Amino acid sequence: MARNRSNPLALAVLVCLLERPMHPYEVATTLRQRAKHRSVRLNYGALYGVVESLRKRGLIEPRETERSGRLPERTVYELTEAGRAEVHDWLADLLATPTTEFPQFVAALSFLPALPPEQAVERLTERLQHLAVEEAEAGALRDLVEKHGLPRLFWVEAEYRDRARATEIEFVRSLVRDIESGALEGTQWWRAIHEEGAGDVPLPFDPDRLHRTP
Repeated sequence: MARNRSNPLALAVLVCLLERPMHPYEVATTLRQRAKHRSVRLNYGALYGVVESLRKRGLIEPRETERSGRLPERTVYELTEAGRAEVHDWLADLLATPTTEFPQFVAALSFLPALPPEQAVERLTERLQHLAVEEAEAGALRDLVEKHGLPRLFWVEAEYRDRARATEIEFVRSLVRDIESGALEGTQWWRAIHEEGAGDVPLPFDPDRLHRTP
């Protein structure tokens, strides 16, 4: 069977069904109750498509159809043996093998020279403000977790995000300082190239021009 492991939501569905058979709405509710939607993009429309894809691949199968009051019928799914094996193999693969990801912030940094330095500083400072809000919200969540005595095993992903955020904040602050002070190598060329340009029109980034006098 061809592997299709590009969608973390599919893994989330499989892990939920590893616990017990559920219908898709219950899967979504479980993920939200356990704050897993902070780690996996949860979209109800996409969820049903994922469930159907997993069924076609033979990883899950309908167990029963239930109805509660006036609610529409809901199909309860369970893992197949192939599904159980896929959960183990997929998760083990993700933990062991680094993958090349393409975060939007990294893309923005790669094209940083297209903005004037002053505007880049302004936007990076704005990013720091957003990160500070996230940091405060994460702190409140940690307090709640500790209050309920939830073992660390169940919130290690939040710990990882906290550390990644702290690293990002430190990096962005340092980058802002270096742009403002001119300590960032290439800043002189960067300022000059925008002074030569027409207004705010982004200019193509040509690294060879670093070696030529603006």
